[in-house]
Amino acid sequence: MAHVDHRRDRDRTIRERLTERGIRFTAGRRAVIQELGRAAGPVTVAHLGEVLAGRVPVSSLYRTLTVLDGAGVVETHHGPGGVARFELAEWLSGHHHHVTCVECGLMEDVALTDDQERALERIAGTSRLPEGFVAGGHTLDIQGRCGRCAR
Repeated sequence: MAHVDHRRDRDRTIRERLTERGIRFTAGRRAVIQELGRAAGPVTVAHLGEVLAGRVPVSSLYRTLTVLDGAGVVETHHGPGGVARFELAEWLSGHHHHVTCVECGLMEDVALTDDQERALERIAGTSRLPEGFVAGGHTLDIQGRCGRCAR
């Protein structure tokens, strides 16, 4: 039941954000959000098209992702080969980082320990940043080869 409540809260928050921007929270947009919420990391349009087949046409899927990205509900990541992958924005999914396979493009979420996060914050705060730039956050993308490609 807690999972259903969390999803309802998330959907309500997203609906409010979209409404503030004059955007409707359609069934197709809700389906995309639900699938992104289930994913283990950023996913491609091809993946979304497969799992949402029959519910969201591919032409609508591209428009939906563009609208949701513009509203700050979805984030776009570009992996190896420039393939775009999509996930819920960090303010919805929680702070995390990614591992990316440079061979097949697989991208998955990875969480760091509190000590590792503090170390990254220290690095961001003590890096030689352009004059006047104030660090406000960080992301980490570890690149390598996934278990399948490393075999």
